[in-house]
Amino acid sequence: MLFCAEKVARFHDAVLESGVWGVSVLPASMEDASRFFAHRGRPLNGQLATWPHHRGESGVALFDDALATLECATTAVHDGGDHSIVVGGVTAIDTPSDGAPLLYHKGRYKSL
Repeated sequence: MLFCAEKVARFHDAVLESGVWGVSVLPASMEDASRFFAHRGRPLNGQLATWPHHRGESGVALFDDALATLECATTAVHDGGDHSIVVGGVTAIDTPSDGAPLLYHKGRYKSL
């Protein structure tokens, strides 16, 4: 699994220091969560309070209503200009819910 983290984002240094991270594949019904977490400068205290969540085996936060969750351990970090490309091995996976996935393409939310 991989993701790209903008080097100036608060999340960037935190995830590189911890060495573990989680992925929650959101259902279409969680567009509000996607919009909230995409907002730069959002408050850090209580940021998960609005959505039911739990901690995985590695301690990462995962959304209860996700279509799938993955826990990952960082195996490599590559320079990508103003981003870091963070590569991780999947250490746990779950599929807690069914439903239509949340899609974001060409600057807009879409549905299948």
